[in-house]
Amino acid sequence: MDEVLQIELTTCERETLLQGLRYVRSSIMLETRDPTKEDDLRRSGLLDEIQMLSQRLEATDPVPAAGV
Repeated sequence: MDEVLQIELTTCERETLLQGLRYVRSSIMLETRDPTKEDDLRRSGLLDEIQMLSQRLEATDPVPAAGV
């Protein structure tokens, strides 16, 4: 079972994470790989995980900081 980790990010930090995820996605898409069914499944799984995480980050609305 996965554990849930909650952290607070600034808008800039969120954008940095999204940029990093785009970089990792591009890296996976461009990597040299074996044309096997197992490798296709592994690659597809990784890309799906990155896509889901990116969507979760993009869907979050910034909340004003306390005391501002």
